[in-house]
Amino acid sequence: MGKRAAKWTLLALRAANLQKVLNRLARGNKRVGQTLQLSLLLTKALVVPDKTRTAGPGRRRNSNNTSTAKLTPQRALFLHLVQPCLDLALAPWIYTLVLLARLPFFSLPALTHAMASLASITSISTTRSASDISTPRSISPSSSVASARSSHSSSISTSKRMSISSTRRISAANPMSSINIAAIEEAMRMANLDTLRGYNQTRYGEVRQYATTEYVNQSQALGAQVLNEPMWNKGLSFTPEQRVAKNLTGLIPHVLEDSDKQCERALKMIRTRQTNIDRYLYLSTLKNQNVDLFYRLLIDNAKELMPLVYTPTIGDVCLQYSTLYTRPEALYISIKQRKSMKTILRNWPYPNPEICVVTDGSRILGLGDLGVNGVGIPIGKLALYTAAAGIHPEKTLPIVLDCGTANETNLKDPLYLGLRAKRVSVAEQQEFMDEFMQASAEVYPDMVVQFEDFESEKAFNYLDRYRNGYKCFNDDIQGTGAVVLGGYIGAVNLSGVPLEEQRLVFMGAGSAGVGVAKQLVEYYTKRGLSEQAARDKFWLVDTKGLVTKDRGDKLAEHKKYFARADNNGHQFRTLEEVIEYVKPTALVGLTATFGVFTESVIRALKASVDAGGLGRRPILFPLSNPLSKAECTFEQAVTWTDGTVIFASGSPFSHFTVKTSEQPVTYYPNQGNNVYVFPGIGLGAILSKSSRVTDNMIYTSAAALAGSLNADEIHKGLIYPRIDRVRDASLLVAREVMKAARRDGVSQLPEEQWLEWEEWGDPALDKYIKARIYDPDL
Repeated sequence: MGKRAAKWTLLALRAANLQKVLNRLARGNKRVGQTLQLSLLLTKALVVPDKTRTAGPGRRRNSNNTSTAKLTPQRALFLHLVQPCLDLALAPWIYTLVLLARLPFFSLPALTHAMASLASITSISTTRSASDISTPRSISPSSSVASARSSHSSSISTSKRMSISSTRRISAANPMSSINIAAIEEAMRMANLDTLRGYNQTRYGEVRQYATTEYVNQSQALGAQVLNEPMWNKGLSFTPEQRVAKNLTGLIPHVLEDSDKQCERALKMIRTRQTNIDRYLYLSTLKNQNVDLFYRLLIDNAKELMPLVYTPTIGDVCLQYSTLYTRPEALYISIKQRKSMKTILRNWPYPNPEICVVTDGSRILGLGDLGVNGVGIPIGKLALYTAAAGIHPEKTLPIVLDCGTANETNLKDPLYLGLRAKRVSVAEQQEFMDEFMQASAEVYPDMVVQFEDFESEKAFNYLDRYRNGYKCFNDDIQGTGAVVLGGYIGAVNLSGVPLEEQRLVFMGAGSAGVGVAKQLVEYYTKRGLSEQAARDKFWLVDTKGLVTKDRGDKLAEHKKYFARADNNGHQFRTLEEVIEYVKPTALVGLTATFGVFTESVIRALKASVDAGGLGRRPILFPLSNPLSKAECTFEQAVTWTDGTVIFASGSPFSHFTVKTSEQPVTYYPNQGNNVYVFPGIGLGAILSKSSRVTDNMIYTSAAALAGSLNADEIHKGLIYPRIDRVRDASLLVAREVMKAARRDGVSQLPEEQWLEWEEWGDPALDKYIKARIYDPDL
C-alpha cells in the first residue's frame, strides 16, 4: 500500500472513531446531541483532500516555513457554529474539538487562532445562515490568540466590539441561539429520505415467485367474497334468490333497489361534496366497491362526471396522488425490478387484458414530471375507454413505469410513492421501454398499448420505434391530432374561408402540437395538395419564437419538419409578430400556459380574418389541459371576437350568454376532448384484431368523428357531438377504424367475416360491435 493510500486509510479510521464518540455523546444530551449531529455532518464534509495542501510551487507557507491550511467556507461555517459552545467551555465540545484537532488537516493552535480571527469579522451575526458565511483571511497557525486579536483591534470600532461581546453573552445564556435547528432537522430529514445514497446499481435481480395466485371463481364465491370483489358486487340490486344462493342474507340492508335508485343515491353523495377532489375520491371508492354501478353512473351522467374522472380534475389528483393513495389500481413497475417485468405483468388479477395505457409520468398534462404520481392518467383514461367505447373493465390494464423523477417536490415529499431518485439517462429509459414492450407482447399478445404523457422527444421516439412491430399508438400525438382534425373539418365548413386560403399558426411545438399539425397536413393532402404545399400552410411557434431553420438554436428532431425556410433571415420572437406576419385564419394553442392568447392576440387574429372579406369567422383552439393551463377562456374568446369565433378547448367550459338590446344570445363551446377518438381507435383495433395501428386508421377516426354530429348539434354551430353522445360517436369511430384496418391489410379477422359485412353493410357490422361491448347491468 502506498504512503498516500495509507494516509487516507488512517484518516478514515479516525473519522469512524470520531463518529462513534459523537453518537455516544448525542445520546447523553438531546440539545447538545442535535448540535453534535451537525458537527458530524460537517466533519464528513471536511474530510476531503485540500488541493491547496499539495506540494508544488504554489503552496503557501508562513514565516516559519510551515504549511498553512486554507480555511474553506465549510470550515468557516463549522467554526462559526461551534464558537458559542467554546465560550461555555462545555466539556463534550472541548472533547470533540480535541478529536477534530487530531485529524491531519487541523492543529489545535490553528483551530483556536482561526476562531479568534473569525470572531473579528464584523458581518457575523447569530442569525446568519450557512450560505451567507464569507471565507475569512488566512491566519498563520503559529500566531497566538492574543496577537491575533490585537492585530485586528485597530480595524474594529468600539461599538462593533460591544456588539460581538453582547452576542457572546446571548450565546452564553442560550448556547443554541446561533444554531438553525430547523435547517439542521431539514438536512437530516432529507438525508434520511435518500435511501439509495451510495449504491451504484449496474445489475438487476429477478423476482422469483414460488406460488401461483389462486382466485375464487365467480360461480363459487360466497358471502363477503362476492361483496369484496368489485366486478361481482351489485350492491342492493341482488335479487332475493341471489342473496340466498350467495349467502348474502344480512350482509347487505334488507331492501331491493334497481340501478336508477342506486345511481340517485350516488349522485346525491357526489353533489354534496365540497371539492372536485372529494367527488373524485367518492367515485374512486365506488369503482373499487361496485364496478357496474360506477360505470352505469358514468355512462348515464357523462357530461357531469367525465370532468371528474378525467380532465380537468385528474390533474389535481395526479399532483396529490401519493397523499390520496388508499389502494392499488394499476401495475407499478420500477426500473429497479426491470428483470421481473413478465412476473409483474402476470400478477395482474384479470386475465388477458385487451387495452393498456402506459406512462412514465414524465410530462403529465401541462404539469410536468410527476413521476409515479402520473399513474392517475392511465387509470382515468381506461375508465373512459369503458364508459365511452364499452371495453369491459376486466380487459383494461393501467401501468406506470417508474424511472425516477426530476420533480424536486416529489423527491422531498416523505409520502411520495415512487422511486426517490433522479430519472435515469434517456438511453437507460429506452432500454427499460424496450424490455416492457417485449414483455407485454409475450405475456399479453392480443393487447393494444396506448402511450400516454411521455416527454416530447421520447413520445416521438417510442412511437416511431414500436409502431411497426407492436399494436400501439400514442394518444398525445395521434389521438390529439385526430380529435383536432375532426373538429377542424367542421370548423372549416363553418368559417367561410376557402380551403386554399386557410393559414394556421400553432402556439406550442411539442409532441401534441407537432402531432396535431401533421394530422392536419394529411387532411390537405387528401384534398389534392402536395405534401409541401400542405406543410406550407403551418407556422409553429415555441418559447423562442417562430420555428425557422436559421434561428440559430438546435431544433429538436420533431420540430424540423415544420421549420420555415421562407423567412428571409428575419426572426419573429413573439406571437403578435407572427400573427402580423402570417395573417392566419386559425390559431391553435398547445402550450400548457394560461393566458397566452391575450386580447391583442385574439383581436389580431379576428382582424386578419376580417380582412379577407365579409362573413368570415376565425378559428380558435386553446387546447391545453387542465383549465388552469388553457390559453384563454371561452368568454374571452367570444368577447374579443364579437361573437364570431369558432371555438374548441381541451377542457370543458360552460356556455356563455350575452345580453343584447333585442334578446340574449347564448354561445356554446366545443370541447376538443380526446375521448371522442381514442376509445373508438382502441375498440376498433381490438375487434378487428389488428396487427398494428396504421396512420390511415388514425385519420379515419377523425373523419368519422366529423361525420358523427346530428342535426341539432349542427344547428347550434357545434363541431363536436355533445359529450353525453360520446358513446354513439365512439361506436361509429370504431366501425370505421375496423374498415380502415381491413383496407390496410392489418386485420386478422377471418375473411368470411369480412365478406358477410361487405354483403350486408354497416347494420351488420354495428350489430357485431354492440354484441361485444360492455353495458353495465345491475
